[in-house]
Amino acid sequence: MDKYADIRPYNDEEVTAALSRLLADNSFIDVITTHTLPAWLSKWSALCRPLVRSQLRRKWGGFNTVNQVQDEVARYLEMLIKNTTSKVTYSGLDSLDRESAYLFISNHRDIVLDPALMNWGLHSHNMNTVRIAIGDNLLQVPYITELMRLNKSFIVKRSAKAPKEMLKALTHLSSYIFDSLDSGQSIWIAQKEGRAKDGVDQTDPALLKMLQLYGRKQKLPFSEYIKQLKIVPVSISYQYEPCAVAKAKELVHKQQYGSYVKADGEDIESILEGIRSDKGHVHVSFGQPITEHCDSPEMLAETIDKQIIGQYFLHPSNYIAAGNEHEVSHEEQHDFMSRIELVPEELKKQVLEMYAEPLKRKAM
Repeated sequence: MDKYADIRPYNDEEVTAALSRLLADNSFIDVITTHTLPAWLSKWSALCRPLVRSQLRRKWGGFNTVNQVQDEVARYLEMLIKNTTSKVTYSGLDSLDRESAYLFISNHRDIVLDPALMNWGLHSHNMNTVRIAIGDNLLQVPYITELMRLNKSFIVKRSAKAPKEMLKALTHLSSYIFDSLDSGQSIWIAQKEGRAKDGVDQTDPALLKMLQLYGRKQKLPFSEYIKQLKIVPVSISYQYEPCAVAKAKELVHKQQYGSYVKADGEDIESILEGIRSDKGHVHVSFGQPITEHCDSPEMLAETIDKQIIGQYFLHPSNYIAAGNEHEVSHEEQHDFMSRIELVPEELKKQVLEMYAEPLKRKAM
């Protein structure tokens, strides 16, 4: 029996059927049309569907393994890096064992790019890519589910509300993560639910309590079980924050009205905006596997945060927003402030605070 069938990524034998479903989905074809064809032609998306389907069938028709899908994703990612970043750099990878499986826990600034760019670094260093945790709140659209599960994503069931149902789902997830690591498959998961829209990268102890649920079933002490997971903190920093204006808008709305309800399709638009926007220099810093004796989720969260904050790469945008203009050139100041001028006046303060926060936390 396949006990993880409801949450795991697709296996090789499921790839062909999943791609067929994607190519039959008009919504997916229309998204591809809108973002790949010339603007004048993409307005006629319904008329372009046969052409786009035909092109995709030629590209993907022979795919029948997850590795083939990953290779195709790598090609798209290479184009994305070339077109929307000035460069992507990495540190810390040389100290990791290529033969080991790790639980990578990172800060979270972009829905798709964080694990994608981390995977690019692993792929470029001849290391296996990771299985990616993704919340079921992002899987309301069928083609998104297909794309994510084809690309080694597994499902975190955040929609479970009743206490018993929630505990069952989290225990199932904890077991899946352990079994993946035990079988040699690395895992990526964000340090907390949702992106750090205010620039504060802080690990949620509730995430670490979830990880330990399977350990409790094995009657293992927290510190002993956690060491088996080989947790590696990862710090991702963008010179230009993805979706900065949208993040600031949400935070300001919460401050004024107490809550914020996302519009239909808002998460998908955030994914697309993160992909197509200019990100400048992106740095991904891999930390050291945690070997410290951590007796509680709170202690482990502090240990993870110490590495994520300590190895966070500061860009000129961070220094300028924090009032440390003397650390950067006049050209860098002009570039960043020109971008800030395009931000709506009522959101500028929030956007600047978002950029300044990493430097402030390093100084604490």
